[in-house]
Amino acid sequence: MGCSRCHDHKYDPLEQREFYETYAFFNNIPEFGRAIKEGNSPPFIKAPTQEQQEKLAKLDRDIETVSTHVAEFSGAFESAFAEWQSSVDQKPAADWTISQGLVGHFLLDGNLQNEIADTPVASFQGTDGGFVEAAIDRGAEFKGEGSIEAGDFANFNYFDAFSLSAWIHPTAGTGTIISRMTPVAQADGYYVHLQDGKLEVNLVKRWLDDSMRITTVRQLPLNKWQHVAITYDGSRTSHGIKIYIDGQLEQRQVNHDFLNQDFGAAEQPVRIGGGSHDFSGTIDDVRLYDRNLSASEVQLVATAETIEEILAIPRLSRTKAQSAKLKTYYIRQLAPQPIREANARLRQLKETRQAFIAELPTLMVMQERRTPRKTHILSRGQYNLPVDLVEADVPAVFPDLPADAPRNRLGFAQWLVSGDHPLTARVAVNRFWQMYFGVGLVRTTEDFGAQGELPSHPLLLDWLATEFVDRDWDVKALQKLIVMSATYQQDSRTTPEMRERDPDNRLLSRGPRFRLPAETVRDQALAMSGLLKNRLGGPSVRPYQPEGLWKEIATDTNYDQSHGDDLYRRSLYTYWKRTVAPPTMVTFDATAREACTVKRSRTNTPLQALALMNETGFVEAARVFAEDVLAETDSTTEERIRTMYRRATARDPKAIELNVLLEGHQHYHQAFSANPQAAEELCNVGEFPRNKKLAAEDVAALTTVASLILNMDEVLTKE
Repeated sequence: MGCSRCHDHKYDPLEQREFYETYAFFNNIPEFGRAIKEGNSPPFIKAPTQEQQEKLAKLDRDIETVSTHVAEFSGAFESAFAEWQSSVDQKPAADWTISQGLVGHFLLDGNLQNEIADTPVASFQGTDGGFVEAAIDRGAEFKGEGSIEAGDFANFNYFDAFSLSAWIHPTAGTGTIISRMTPVAQADGYYVHLQDGKLEVNLVKRWLDDSMRITTVRQLPLNKWQHVAITYDGSRTSHGIKIYIDGQLEQRQVNHDFLNQDFGAAEQPVRIGGGSHDFSGTIDDVRLYDRNLSASEVQLVATAETIEEILAIPRLSRTKAQSAKLKTYYIRQLAPQPIREANARLRQLKETRQAFIAELPTLMVMQERRTPRKTHILSRGQYNLPVDLVEADVPAVFPDLPADAPRNRLGFAQWLVSGDHPLTARVAVNRFWQMYFGVGLVRTTEDFGAQGELPSHPLLLDWLATEFVDRDWDVKALQKLIVMSATYQQDSRTTPEMRERDPDNRLLSRGPRFRLPAETVRDQALAMSGLLKNRLGGPSVRPYQPEGLWKEIATDTNYDQSHGDDLYRRSLYTYWKRTVAPPTMVTFDATAREACTVKRSRTNTPLQALALMNETGFVEAARVFAEDVLAETDSTTEERIRTMYRRATARDPKAIELNVLLEGHQHYHQAFSANPQAAEELCNVGEFPRNKKLAAEDVAALTTVASLILNMDEVLTKE
């Protein structure tokens, strides 16, 4: 369709208007064209493996079981709780608070002490400082200049969940409450800030193109005590930030949502009352947590009254927050042991579940905008020359979009795989055919349009497409259908007469014959050696690659090679850097993946042979292949070579082939016997531990034979 982006073409069934009508389906996603530098870019969903799903289900069952157990104590609990509230003797001498994950707590009751042990002493900077009456006892007074430098801790980044809270009594509408940030000119870091009366949360790497700013919708009143708290769940999205005022979730507004890398300010201290703009007013009871507080926990932190003060209030006169704080304190500290233990177990399970979910792998998805974006035809395809407004629709040459189908990507996807769509199934089965035969029934796999080639067997293409749809788009069933066909199982050998009549096998007069794709070449070598790991799923891995290659192309970027089983996973899982594709795969015609490539070129160059004989992964595979045969067969060299040949080609070697390999083995065995150091070096290629029970010269000699076999055209070619 790209040909009609700029203008209509004579005799082309697709018009420029139809290009933009189709484009409108995809012009409605809230993405900014930037990728997060670490991890997946939002929007994404959690994508647990089967094993992780089972573990999550078990956690849910355990939580349900313990919750039932806790509920069984409800009668006994209420009785014990009521009795305790009436007992003067058990009233606490000190207050109780949420302490789990608390990394900084400044009461500011006449001093700057951090209540958390092993943390630096805070100090006033740029101001003499002072303390006045506050929400809880006393608080630090600020007069629009200077701040408290609280020390080097709480250096959070955008993968870290954290929470910040404080009591504030502002006398001006602008000022920073808590921060850890560089000077304003750069302003990278995090800070909670009042701006024109609205509470802001800022996570910044670089203003304005690499930052996140969330603000309250309403202004906070001046000259009034109020508790402010923000929580962040480490999700790297604005949805992960919540703002609370006086313990209640506040309506918020997203002003910036462009953050795509770590915002940590490692060289800066935590500041109270300063950072961006110095605060005017009083700040009290500042807390910093290294976890995401729940809404109920924020409510507890925002309750200023101590346990003793709450107990002094008549029960019917207590606020909901006061009652919740009192009840939580009793459950965790004073309830009968069975009740306390059951509730502690329930909290532990919920925290374990939350931590487990946070570590689950994610899958990037697309997302529709809440408000549809307008799509225009662009004159000559230029982004700055919009003309007519269009709505999402499908080209007229295809069946209409059903009247009841949603005009979004879901409706478009359902239309694509509907049974009466003439193109999707044919394109799909043609690509599968190309995978098995080296060329599709339509040679131009990437082009089914007017510029494409007609199918060599149109009825076969139609039948396969119909079968594919009738079998509910079952890819596995289609593969089985193709590979079990008489056409696929033909001998790939041919006669001179047939080669003259059908040189490109377009008439399917013989079985397929073509060099294996890059990924399969590597996977085959690993499989023959027994190194291949068949585990499904998981993160990308980084197998062997020339040292320093990334630094040559991408400055200050290191390639951190994988180890252990990750070195031997299928090539499907190999990490792929956009500008530096795995060099061995590129040598075997793998594409750079900068654009979708339906049909790869297929070349035959000396570099491919050199890669097979010298690349660490292939040499290691040959060595382990040789060790495996040496360890398994206590027989002659000839029989060992026969075993290797059969494993690689599924046939016995001919006499001339066997003689060549035997002569090569004899030559190399003599050479390695004369040079033990060279034999040792070859035996230690790669990280897979060598079998030290085998003589180095025996392993090295048979390794060279294995390398020759793995380099044979018959091994590298599908036939």
